[in-house]
Amino acid sequence: MTRLQSAVRRRRAVAAAGVVSAGLLVLSACDKPTPMATVTVGHDSVNSEATCGGEGDVLKPSDLNQCLKDKGIKSISVDPDETVRIGVDPEIADEGWTILMNGQPLTDSSTKTYRTIPGSVFFNAQYGAQGDSTLVSIKEGEKDASGLWNFKLEKNA
Repeated sequence: MTRLQSAVRRRRAVAAAGVVSAGLLVLSACDKPTPMATVTVGHDSVNSEATCGGEGDVLKPSDLNQCLKDKGIKSISVDPDETVRIGVDPEIADEGWTILMNGQPLTDSSTKTYRTIPGSVFFNAQYGAQGDSTLVSIKEGEKDASGLWNFKLEKNA
């Protein structure tokens, strides 16, 4: 191998190491996506990253109240006779999570990744429903909330 070939190989190796380092630097600057929550009714599903939080830090009550007023909420149509399935990523389940309906607890905290609730519950005034749509939130955290995922359930029947 000549000196010229050796020098070319060294330059290529240094350049390749530089590209890899730059790529890692760019990746480390990206925000890590928050865990997902999913609402499924029949064959239809909607999923979302956290509306607020979802990164492990405790949210202030004022942040939670503002989060419940978010306008960019994904919606799904619900026939009251169907079952609503709510699933969360294991990272959410590990912290415990509660289903809220219009900001009020609908269920006790759970560490399971999946819950089912009859669709009629979400439109029953006894549970705090008003009209033909309901804000359903998933609150991460047994006591203090560290994340909130919001969905709008719209009555279809």
